[in-house]
Amino acid sequence: MADIHALLDNLRRNGFSAVYFDTAGEAAAYLDQKLDGRTIGMGGSMTIQELGLVERLSAHNQFYCHWTGATAAQANAAEVYLCSVNGLAETGEIINIDGTGNRVSSTIYGHKELYLVVGVNKVEPDFEKALWRARNIASPKNAKRLNRNTPCAVKGDRCYNCDSPERICRALTVLWRKPTGIDFAEVIVVGEALGL
Repeated sequence: MADIHALLDNLRRNGFSAVYFDTAGEAAAYLDQKLDGRTIGMGGSMTIQELGLVERLSAHNQFYCHWTGATAAQANAAEVYLCSVNGLAETGEIINIDGTGNRVSSTIYGHKELYLVVGVNKVEPDFEKALWRARNIASPKNAKRLNRNTPCAVKGDRCYNCDSPERICRALTVLWRKPTGIDFAEVIVVGEALGL
């Protein structure tokens, strides 16, 4: 079990605002109350979708994501960006792997506010284990979900560092500290399993 207090302290030390909620419902209500009348972008986050935030926030914000028919360019131009992560270290490092680059680029630069919502299933004790999780758990599950013809999707057990043209692991980001190009960045940790 993750040491939530240490995780939140380390994220705050790294420049992020950090909060914890026991349930997904509490986290969704928090964001629904916090974000009103804004332009919000999102990549392909299963965590955000599982929270019901696409529908919920679309009711009183302009919400851009491919599930609403928006383009990646529209999502990347939004004032606020919502995302999850593939691995989160208790020591405060945040890891994401992406195929197109739109999701990882939006966690680095271009938005006034960034919200990263993370289920406890993605928290690992240190950077090396969080990176391992991102490559060997999250990426194979995402490749399988997207019906990619890659060794990791077919076998579902680990990353094969493949040369498949359908490979989704093309860009890796590590946030050691809050990016300076973003005015506000918050990590919302949820005490339930969310996403892949």
